[in-house]
Amino acid sequence: MDPHLLRTFVAVSRLCSFSEAAAELGYTQSAVSQHIAALEQDLGAALLTRRPVGPTPVGERLLEHAVPLLLRLDAARSDIERLVTAPSGEVALAVSPLAASLERLSAAWRPGRAFTVSVRPRLEVSAAVATGQADLGLVDGLAAPDDPLNLPDVGPLPTIAITQEPVAVLMPPGHPLAGRPGLRLADLAEARWIDATDTAVPLEALRAAVGSESFRPALRYPCTDVLCLLRLVAGGHGLAVLPHRAELSNGWTTAVPVTEPPLVHRTELLHAATLSPAARAAAEALTDG
Repeated sequence: MDPHLLRTFVAVSRLCSFSEAAAELGYTQSAVSQHIAALEQDLGAALLTRRPVGPTPVGERLLEHAVPLLLRLDAARSDIERLVTAPSGEVALAVSPLAASLERLSAAWRPGRAFTVSVRPRLEVSAAVATGQADLGLVDGLAAPDDPLNLPDVGPLPTIAITQEPVAVLMPPGHPLAGRPGLRLADLAEARWIDATDTAVPLEALRAAVGSESFRPALRYPCTDVLCLLRLVAGGHGLAVLPHRAELSNGWTTAVPVTEPPLVHRTELLHAATLSPAARAAAEALTDG
């Protein structure tokens, strides 16, 4: 399959519009229609409905393959460009909201070094490093003690363990369970939860850890502002699992440690196989921090 046709198909599916996909990709609307028609003819199946525009069931299945395929192609191009392009003194770091402390970021910055930090959803950090949008990435997640994070397969990205911390359930100070010395996650499966995919442990990860289909969200919070999440917990909108850190014990919420199953909040550093001297120095500082 022609990757140019796949890229057009993914854009139309994401935007649900031929005209918006054409504007994004720099094609005419007629060219976009021709790309989709050629791909459908190649595969012998209708991939998109036209009114409204959206993927058919066959198109949905193709998307499952097309998105990671295109990401790996972009990663391959970026990897080669790093090898043949003269390195600059700039360092770009992508972080998930809970992955980096202020002290660690301060250690990685040096006077005179152009240092850019972007906060991204967890699943986008690996892609940013693989495709050259960032030189380094700090990403966090839930894991069994000493196990690596289960990260998206976006290419050969070396990873280095930075920290692993205990996790706790955050709740309002007046919550009936606030005085407990510890909690089993399974006992909270039917509680009210905030589904904060990027600023707390995702509910999907809690379900996998406990082997339950419970942990249903009372509120969805698809944002990267941790402070706002803490205020939502303090306001009684739901519980959340976060690392048991001193800076999260802010007086608004109470943190009760998770005792079962054994879980940790883990942070890892991702970096490209080829690093500039400035990026390598920043990586060493982040690892030592």
